Amino acid sequence: MNASEKPAKSRRHLLVVLPLLAFVALAALFFLRLGSGDPSRLPSVLIGKPAPMLALPPLEGLLHEGQPVPGLDPAAFSGRVTLVNVWASWCVPCRDEHPYLEKLARDRRFTLVGINYKDSAENARRFLGRFGNPFAAVGVDPGGRAAIEWGVYGVPETFLVGRDGKIAYKQIGPIDERAFTRLMAEIEKALAD
Repeated sequence: MNASEKPAKSRRHLLVVLPLLAFVALAALFFLRLGSGDPSRLPSVLIGKPAPMLALPPLEGLLHEGQPVPGLDPAAFSGRVTLVNVWASWCVPCRDEHPYLEKLARDRRFTLVGINYKDSAENARRFLGRFGNPFAAVGVDPGGRAAIEWGVYGVPETFLVGRDGKIAYKQIGPIDERAFTRLMAEIEKALAD
């Protein structure tokens, strides 16, 4: 092999290896970024805006102490700090967060209401019968229209509505220990306003 053939062979080798290296680098960056995002930190354009004042019918047949549990009434937000949880019986993370909702429901300084998203009444009642009903009111959203108005990305999601009727905070995804701590700090701020 003469001296002029060596650089030509090196360049061909480099042309083959360079695209492969670029692909590997981009794939590694993609996978690193894919796993590093926290969906609960997605911004919401509704923060600071009035909560959607949609009346939703009650979950048919849902009783609490022998009385029907009401649906979602816009008047429920008037002058009170309110947590609105969007949930469904078919949602596995909703089961995981349910103990935290039960814990939140014991705090009488604010109201916890639910929006049952694209669910059958029978399955929703069975879910609440099995895990407990933490909600003062449960409105049904069979077609998902209310969820669109609330800017829901997917269930579960929880919205904190201040006394002024504006959305103060949004928790995307299930409430876990870390989210519970963050949510309680936001609730304290809303109660102080």
